[in-house]
Amino acid sequence: MGRRSVMRRGGDGGTEGGPGSGPGHRRKHRHRRLVLGGTAAAGVGIALCFLMAPANGASADGDAGGRGWTSEAAARYWTAGRMASAVPSGPDGGKAAAAPTTRTTTAAPGAAGSARHFEGVPSVGVLFSVDQDAKAHHCTASVVRSPRRNLILTAGHCNPGERAAFVPQYRSGATTQPYGIWAIDRGFTHPDRTDTGPGSDLDFAFATVEPDGEGRKLESVTGGNILARTPGYTTDVTVIGYPTARNDPADQAVRCGVRTTRLTGQRQLRMECGGFYGGTSGSPWLSRFDERTKTGYVVGTIGGLNGGGPSGPDSHRTSYSPYFGAEVFRLYARAIVG
Repeated sequence: MGRRSVMRRGGDGGTEGGPGSGPGHRRKHRHRRLVLGGTAAAGVGIALCFLMAPANGASADGDAGGRGWTSEAAARYWTAGRMASAVPSGPDGGKAAAAPTTRTTTAAPGAAGSARHFEGVPSVGVLFSVDQDAKAHHCTASVVRSPRRNLILTAGHCNPGERAAFVPQYRSGATTQPYGIWAIDRGFTHPDRTDTGPGSDLDFAFATVEPDGEGRKLESVTGGNILARTPGYTTDVTVIGYPTARNDPADQAVRCGVRTTRLTGQRQLRMECGGFYGGTSGSPWLSRFDERTKTGYVVGTIGGLNGGGPSGPDSHRTSYSPYFGAEVFRLYARAIVG
């Protein structure tokens, strides 16, 4: 699964209240660690910003320019044609090693014990980046309620690269995206995150996004999920993500309702549900998902050990998530103050 990657450049979300209403791995891939330094805000502790520095801007034709990387620039650059022709984000690791040709009949999305394709929800989308080439979407992210209404959550190993963008409820091949294209401003990951060992328990990240061309904030358009502590290792969740087209040619959102268990030896959750191929890193694990508002309480995200799951051709069947406790809220506190 594109399990792994995070961002660049650099409301009231918490456990109180109900889900907001709204029109809403490396999984599963390995990427370089981000390197934007940032000083911690007073009282926030070790939560630091070290994602992307301000990216180059884009001119009206979508090429690099001096006007700044805004959501308008991101929308001009990421036309339907560019999305369709974007190159894969690089060699996948972990779950991403499982290509569609390795699927069995029972593992296909929609089969018993497997995720099913669906139209998606406004608060969950994909990450695109420009970098040296236009990179195809490679990780999933979700909108989290926050005071400034501009925050998304993904896996700590996810790294979109230069001039990154978030596309909520992404529609492959669409002339226009239903909830727009939003430029990523700054990203926040934990400095002690690693792919293995105790540091893999910290594989989560936040990023802020720019307003759209009308000055609207992301959360006011899509709605958002409430960040909450993981209630326990055994809990019922709805997991929503976007496998890459390389791993799942349907290039569509998938979802699965499942009961979690504990990943032995780690402070992480584990779920068994097929169809979560590369690209689903960062997929939110939603407790008390409301089918009416299409939002819930986000208590995990695909990530963790090895970028969110085991290696091998059947890696799409098993996914991991960090256990959300004090550390994720410290990082959230850093992200909401910028």
